[in-house]
Amino acid sequence: MARDIPVGNGDLLINFDELYRVRDLYYPCVGRYNHTGGHVQRFGVWADGVFAWIDDASWTRELNYRADTLVTDVRLVNEKLGLELICTDAVDFHEPVYLRRMRVRDRRGAAGGGGAPRDVRVFYHIDLSIKESPVGDTCDFDPETAGLVLYKDDSYFLVNAADEGGMGVDHWAIGAKRVGGAEGTWRDAEDGVLGRNAISQGSVDATIGVNLSVPVGGEASCTIWMACGDSYERVRELNRVMAAKGPDKLIARTEAYWRLWVRRDTIDTSILPESVRELFVRSQLILRTHVDNRGAIIAATDSDISHFAGDHYAYCWPRDGALVAYALILTGQSELSRNFFRYCARMINKNGYFMHKYTPLGHLASSWHPWVINGKPVLPIQQDETALVLWSLRQHFEHFRDVEFIKPLYNALVAQPALWLMSHVDNNGLPRPSWDLWEERRGVHTFTVAATIGALSAAAAFARDFGDLERAEQIDQAAASMRDALHKHLWNPEANRFARMATPIEEPDPENPAPAVGEVSAGLSGHSGAGTRVTGYRLDMTRDSANYALFAFGAYRPGNPMVVSEMQSLYERLQVRTGIGGCARYERDYYHMVERENIEAVPGNPWVICTLWHAQHRIALAKTPEELRKTLGLLEWAAQRAKDSGVLAEQYHPYTGEQISVSPLTWSHATVVIAVMEYLQKHARLIAEANAVEPLASGLA
Repeated sequence: MARDIPVGNGDLLINFDELYRVRDLYYPCVGRYNHTGGHVQRFGVWADGVFAWIDDASWTRELNYRADTLVTDVRLVNEKLGLELICTDAVDFHEPVYLRRMRVRDRRGAAGGGGAPRDVRVFYHIDLSIKESPVGDTCDFDPETAGLVLYKDDSYFLVNAADEGGMGVDHWAIGAKRVGGAEGTWRDAEDGVLGRNAISQGSVDATIGVNLSVPVGGEASCTIWMACGDSYERVRELNRVMAAKGPDKLIARTEAYWRLWVRRDTIDTSILPESVRELFVRSQLILRTHVDNRGAIIAATDSDISHFAGDHYAYCWPRDGALVAYALILTGQSELSRNFFRYCARMINKNGYFMHKYTPLGHLASSWHPWVINGKPVLPIQQDETALVLWSLRQHFEHFRDVEFIKPLYNALVAQPALWLMSHVDNNGLPRPSWDLWEERRGVHTFTVAATIGALSAAAAFARDFGDLERAEQIDQAAASMRDALHKHLWNPEANRFARMATPIEEPDPENPAPAVGEVSAGLSGHSGAGTRVTGYRLDMTRDSANYALFAFGAYRPGNPMVVSEMQSLYERLQVRTGIGGCARYERDYYHMVERENIEAVPGNPWVICTLWHAQHRIALAKTPEELRKTLGLLEWAAQRAKDSGVLAEQYHPYTGEQISVSPLTWSHATVVIAVMEYLQKHARLIAEANAVEPLASGLA
């Protein structure tokens, strides 16, 4: 089930599903560990002898945020219970504490229950698998705080509550789950009373209850929170902070912080449609929830994808991270982009390239890219990941000119990657085969070549800035040579467009023998195709949205006739011709495929990023404000796909618009931010040019 309204602070991340159930809890890093294992954390209400969990059909739900914040605004109504709940969720901007403030309103009034206050009990269920395993967990009632503490090793979670009567849970249950036939303590809540067991160990869960006396036609309030720490004393200390400051103050300061954060640079968005303006702001905030405070930018934290793929997206792909960093750069979030590049410098291979993906702490993550293919050693990489980190670093420097920051990173993220990119080429000047950005096929990809040209141009600019003119000239020549090779070998003049991929045709090269398996050098030439010579290429002419890279990273200008022809061809063929619209990744995209017969109308599911790449190209081509305004339709399409909260998925059902795959996807939100910023910058430039021409015309008159 798709995720909605994530809240976090870079150390602690909480994800809800569409039914307002907590599904993911990441701590102490975004992406590591998910202490729920994706299991449902239930939330329910007992009123006058009737009980309903939040996933019951009797509830209506409105899941939103307070404007310009990472504080939720959730409205829940249950006519059967005669109640309305207004819930406010937040992760404190500074401390690893999650809070839920609830106002419970009676909807029956005097006619429904006379003058006596209503007996309402709120229940919150905690089903943790600490460090992603239920083995060896403990939960106990802590008499000092009157709350529950769940712990294992160095991970502690204190769950507590407060109402008008004071701090502490009114009743609780601690017991076994999913062992010996035990469903869990949540079942104990359905009669409105919990058993108050003092402790349990192993595969345990817990449920807490808060009793409220709700005036007829009036309301009562309470707060439930979870404090996270590395020791028993640490979570008790955080509980004391809650007692001293109070939940209302913590929520208010968190709300103020996020409004300040998202408005730190004055960006005039008044020219945008309201839906696009709201999505632009919301996308920045959702991106922030997936940026770990130690620098990693996580692709997605929706754990349900593991049921489909046996793995998840809670890793840092250097490519995704570089593009998210670019969005952060455009909006002035320089400290976050700096953290990302420092993270990259720590994990890049000493020879100048990145591997497939990494954990939040910078260790190698799971991968399906082999080191050996057909008995020959290969580098299990996606070369565009290395290229785009270098390209994005240049964008950072051009925006902030922070020389002191670049200096210690120069060798790791500029000089060595540039040297490797120049050396990792075949005899025709094209990059050696690597995996594509979709991670599905290996070859020489137009996206990879274009990204590499952009990276080499960035490296040459850095070299000039740092006075290394000889190296700058060498790198410029390598970029120019690769651009010529791109045109010569991947442009198909008969089709008037580029191939998505070229597969080298090789013959033995006795002058450059290949190493045997087990004897591969770890140096620059290792795994690089030594022992063969490329005599030609077989072209894959499948239309692929990834070819937007031809203009996006500077390989060609957006108005180059070849680029214009390519983008027109992509849009015409990959447009989804249903009521949902949007653009697919490529022809006959099999990933989560919905339509298998009418491929002409539905070449694949519509993706946010692929649709907005066309917006970026049209923005770049616009020559007047009127032409620019015509590009807003694609941005409005993205806004229409977003949930009420503003959350965007990876892709969508081509007929129903239902979210497919992970949600939210940081890449989707980053592309919204990039496209909007490019729109605003282009609008400002066109207006400035128009204003400059008018006085000149007046003078001539």
